[in-house]
Amino acid sequence: MELIWTILIGFVAGLIAKMLTPGSGPSGFFLTAALGIGGSLAATYLGRFAGLYNPGHSAGFIGAIVGAVLLLLGYHLVAKK
Repeated sequence: MELIWTILIGFVAGLIAKMLTPGSGPSGFFLTAALGIGGSLAATYLGRFAGLYNPGHSAGFIGAIVGAVLLLLGYHLVAKK
């Protein structure tokens, strides 16, 4: 159930991250959703590794948005080249 919740939060976080990040990022529903889900999962597991979250806890909405924005910025850096 935890993974499903992380994916749902990540989907919404991807939409918000796309609105917050300037420039033409990846377009399309599925790519934006994947970006948000990846950011949410990255924030959750990196937070656990850093000791910010206990096992069984997800990063939450703000952490997912930050993770998705960082992934989107990384996408912009790679896509420029």
